[in-house]
Amino acid sequence: MPYSRGVNTGQLGAWRNSLPALFDLLVGIGLGHLQVILEFGLPYSPMRVDAVLCGIAPDSGRRSYAFVELKQWSRPKLVAPGLVDPIPGRDRSRAWQPELHPAEQVRRYCQYALDFTPSLARTPDAVKGLAYLHNANRTESWTLDDFDFDDFGQLYTKDQLGDLVSDLYSLFDDDPATESAAREAGGWLDEAKKTPGGSFLKTAAAALAGREGFLLLDAQKVAYDLVLQAVERADRSGSGGAWNKTVVVVRGGPGSGKSAIAVALMSALAGRQGKVLHATGSKAFTETLRKAVIGGGPRAGELFKYFNDFRGWTRDALDVLVCDEAHRIRDDVPRDRWNKWPPQVARLIDVAKVPVFLLDDHQAVRPRESQTAQQIVEVAHDRGCHVEEIRLDGQFRCGGSRHFDEWVLRLLGIADGAPVRWSDLVDGTDDEYVVSSAVSPDALENWLLRQSRAFGGTARIAAGFCWDWSDPVRKDGKYQPVVDVQIGGWRRPWNIKQGREAEGYPSASYWATDPAGWGQVGCIYTAQGFEYDWAGVIFGEDLVVRDGRWVARRDKSRDTSVNGTQSEEFDRLVRNTYKVLMTRGLQGTCLCSVDPETAEFLLKYSG
Repeated sequence: MPYSRGVNTGQLGAWRNSLPALFDLLVGIGLGHLQVILEFGLPYSPMRVDAVLCGIAPDSGRRSYAFVELKQWSRPKLVAPGLVDPIPGRDRSRAWQPELHPAEQVRRYCQYALDFTPSLARTPDAVKGLAYLHNANRTESWTLDDFDFDDFGQLYTKDQLGDLVSDLYSLFDDDPATESAAREAGGWLDEAKKTPGGSFLKTAAAALAGREGFLLLDAQKVAYDLVLQAVERADRSGSGGAWNKTVVVVRGGPGSGKSAIAVALMSALAGRQGKVLHATGSKAFTETLRKAVIGGGPRAGELFKYFNDFRGWTRDALDVLVCDEAHRIRDDVPRDRWNKWPPQVARLIDVAKVPVFLLDDHQAVRPRESQTAQQIVEVAHDRGCHVEEIRLDGQFRCGGSRHFDEWVLRLLGIADGAPVRWSDLVDGTDDEYVVSSAVSPDALENWLLRQSRAFGGTARIAAGFCWDWSDPVRKDGKYQPVVDVQIGGWRRPWNIKQGREAEGYPSASYWATDPAGWGQVGCIYTAQGFEYDWAGVIFGEDLVVRDGRWVARRDKSRDTSVNGTQSEEFDRLVRNTYKVLMTRGLQGTCLCSVDPETAEFLLKYSG
């Protein structure tokens, strides 16, 4: 008997087209008593397995599971190693992108489930993975068999039903008397304790040290593969082969895995002896990577760079340049002057044989840091480059919530769709992300402390840049921060400015990651790019609600880099700022505003 939680219209349509083929097969071969979990959610991930078959192994009597990916494709074609065009011959618009080989997709789903479910990992042989292309036949033009299949990744077509049936019989007892045991196996898997993975920084450090790193899923792996294939083409050009530089542009929201892709690439290409570098426009992010990932030292500065470090570098000096948070690249030259003065993005393209740009179009928070994927593609085409564009779906931060990013975009009026109450959006789903609001900063701080004590994890408070940010002052022979953020009787200092360190307080670069960062209020420039378990966000008077609509107010901002912009630009940047601050939390987010009408609005939609 199948069951599921929290499905959408698109999923229901796919079910109508694919599930009958699976269910008819199971019933027809006497396995109709199996328990089937539909849209099984991978822990702390937005990804879902189409169906998990649950039953009892015929030989051992133990629990047995088959992770199943169902594809409606009829004539898929391999377009590169591990990458598939599901509908070859169609018009390839700019929105088109290849998909992961279905056997590789389900293989990674199995590995991911084992990694995050300790009790399942103790019996890995109880898990199998299969992709079922129920509309496809293996014809002379069939190319998807060019793949290394294994127990976690098998592929079957409708003309291969005999093999599929044999394998299902080897996995599941066909005795209907095992129905209750199959039901128990399904419940056990659904309720098995899931263990969160390590933090991004710890996993990144392990990856660059040659230990186990990030397990990339779906479009993340597609982007990774496209880069490595572009590197192979560039390598072949060194032997006289024809070569057209490929620029890879990867777009995704907060927590979609952009930085995981960056680190995975750095790890995979580490043997190129300085020919692969990582660059960002964020001092805090770069300094933290240098310290936490490879322990600082001279090599840290050589490996992790800033976007403005490449002036004067020769063309193609690097094999690969990974530009993380590429929305922060400076848009510093007008279009009509590109020939004489190349913009910053052009210099980054020129310096590497394979430039990679990872960005979120809604995370630009400063003037001139306004690169979008479209702008990068335009510059790349202007320089005669081939462009591969990949869009990442889903939200791996924020508890893997598939709904939270949508909720934030709608709440702030960044995306289409009116604001929606959080409880209504997740009603009937298995979404466990926690969203709340507080009537005051004191209540916000207490909420964070309660959540951290009850469920574990780190907590931070960040705020809009609506208060002065003073340098520490000397008192009793020691430098101490000034308590700039004052809201009623609640008073806290900003995080300490870089280069203005006070004893006992981390500098701005480490505010999000150093335990001593609690007790100071973070701003956008120290929170962007980082994550913590529990996020508190204070809305200042630079963005308030009036009659149900957001109003951006430049005169209330203390951010000199943005409050001199035109009204429309300021509105965009300040909304992006709060969007970034609201999407830092791994387990939950609590909102608060200094403005009563805005506080009422937040209370209404966060409930």
